[in-house]
Amino acid sequence: MKTEAEIKELVRQKYSEIALQDKKTNESSCCGAGECSTEVYNIMTDDYSNLEGYTADADLGLGCGLPTQFAMIKKGDVVIDLGSGAGNDCFVARAETGESGKVIGIDFTEAMIAKARTNAENLGFNNVEFRHGDIEHIPVTTESADVVVSNCVLNLVPNKHNVFSEIFRILKPGGHFSISDVVLTGDLPQKIKNAAEMYAGCVSGAIQKETYLELIQINGFKNLQIQKEKVISIPDDILLNYLNPDEILEFKSGKAGIFSISVFAQKPADVACTPG
Repeated sequence: MKTEAEIKELVRQKYSEIALQDKKTNESSCCGAGECSTEVYNIMTDDYSNLEGYTADADLGLGCGLPTQFAMIKKGDVVIDLGSGAGNDCFVARAETGESGKVIGIDFTEAMIAKARTNAENLGFNNVEFRHGDIEHIPVTTESADVVVSNCVLNLVPNKHNVFSEIFRILKPGGHFSISDVVLTGDLPQKIKNAAEMYAGCVSGAIQKETYLELIQINGFKNLQIQKEKVISIPDDILLNYLNPDEILEFKSGKAGIFSISVFAQKPADVACTPG
């Protein structure tokens, strides 16, 4: 079994490669995991193109929802995007917060940070910033954010408890998050769990939906809501990289399911301190 450090390095390497790929290549795989489908499948992504702030050059097709659509961002808000990639969610958030607000994207892949900074410079945005860092130790001041968003990223992080604890720390009292992520019901086949490419592709790093929601509550958040939920179906030609035809049939006929969910939760306005 890989250590947390080994998993992080695997994800870093894979997403460094993805930063250099075009959107079509990324969409034809499982969340950018590799060129393993003969057709273009939008397995997880939602269509951003009708949202104000959408930037085609920053859309790598790696998301699994539209967290900014549900994030209730107001003019002047400070918004933090965890796992900001090439910056698309940040630019959509910037359209909501306006010039009076600020958007900070955090990503631990240097190639993604470089791409995002180039995109921001090309757009002439001076209130969108990208910082290199690990979202288990978010490089943002305590109680500085009004809103936190994230799109298909927490499932890649081995220690999700630490991430939710950090989100709680950086949010102002009364602040909230809207996060799109991948969760499971039932058990994935062990071969998929062990596949490195599927880990970097957002599936085998996902945890049980019930456990995911419990982590949010354990870390002190209130008013938990599932804003959107959809089934994720992985095409057979991708599954064939990991399972034989009989195993695919057994998997599809079983109770295991893969879902994209968008979750909202709030830090209490009267909170006295951040949970340890």
